[in-house]
Amino acid sequence: MPEPLRSSLSASLLIAFFATLLVVAKPSGSPRAAVDDDFLYIPGTLGIDPVSGQLAEGVEGQVRQVMENIVAALRKQGSDLSHVTSVNIFLSETRHFPEMNEVYQAYFPTDPPARATVGVDLPLPGALVQIAMVAARPNVKRRVIKPAALKSPELPYSWGILAGETLFLAGVTSRDPETFEPVAGDIAKQTRRVFGNMGTVLEAANMDYGDLASCTVFMNDPREFSTMNDTYRAYFSSDPPARATVRAGLMNPAFGVEIQCIAQRGTDRSAVVAKDATPPGGPFSPAIKVSNRVFTAGAIGSGPGGLAKGDIEEQTRQTLANLRATLAAAQTDFNSVNAVYVFVPHILHAPSVNQLLDELIGTRPSRTLIGAELVSPDALVEIAMVARGGL
Repeated sequence: MPEPLRSSLSASLLIAFFATLLVVAKPSGSPRAAVDDDFLYIPGTLGIDPVSGQLAEGVEGQVRQVMENIVAALRKQGSDLSHVTSVNIFLSETRHFPEMNEVYQAYFPTDPPARATVGVDLPLPGALVQIAMVAARPNVKRRVIKPAALKSPELPYSWGILAGETLFLAGVTSRDPETFEPVAGDIAKQTRRVFGNMGTVLEAANMDYGDLASCTVFMNDPREFSTMNDTYRAYFSSDPPARATVRAGLMNPAFGVEIQCIAQRGTDRSAVVAKDATPPGGPFSPAIKVSNRVFTAGAIGSGPGGLAKGDIEEQTRQTLANLRATLAAAQTDFNSVNAVYVFVPHILHAPSVNQLLDELIGTRPSRTLIGAELVSPDALVEIAMVARGGL
């Protein structure tokens, strides 16, 4: 997982940072769902008791509190956990996985949602777990995808959940399809195995790689990015999905890469590039627009003069300017954004980024912020969004 910065800071600076974080971020135990026609987006939620405002004790206590907070948020929208399609679990330390899993699985006794679990830095001192979810609206049919050619996961998640015309895939790793055991090998071999398993899930949902709209790549070692990228590229002949790639701790040390994707069926699928923008050189689109939904790639704050090195405020403003231009090319804007995913390599920057997001796009969209190293060494923030398409 990202190398902690706090070990190099003085005690006085840590205290000042924590005090600032608590004032600016104002974490709450009562998440608020953002809603579109088909889905509810639950932001990254911490294990804070909504009455006392305190973090629960221990990882089991925090997981239980997170889940109760999310249950309450779903209930306000006339929904419940049976409608959840996709879950992201972020742990401050990967060693907490067994305890987290034991509490979590009690909430999903049957047909659990797709899931990805990684180790990252969390935006509150003492936080051990943060969970974000997407749930289908009650009127949207939810179906578990169980490919016959893939052994069912031995953990509480499903390979895929199809809700309407949207397929949410679990974070896919390099596992043998017949035994569920890890397939060892270099990053290229693992990436091929990941796509082989992913292809099987897509086929079971009557989709293929061309239906992928958005992917997040989690890697243990960013030095292997180029090899992963070259292998990844081969699966897309044109209009590849939007993508974000970050460093994170994977739950099994045998794995070097985990890829979590969303596929959207629709004949109107198109790649979106902002006016006057240079198309990216990598195998991803700045955004994919399909079926009145826009998935943006993780954008960074590179402007006409490149990145403003070391300036988190300027990079955040430029990142949002880049996203605004991409959304405009998709005939939408920040008012239509439902979900925001923020990655910062230095969790110290969380308060500044949150404050700017509050100022520039408001607090209505679901927002999940984690600390994770980025591919670009000078980038201080990366932001991806999901929005309604068409004004």
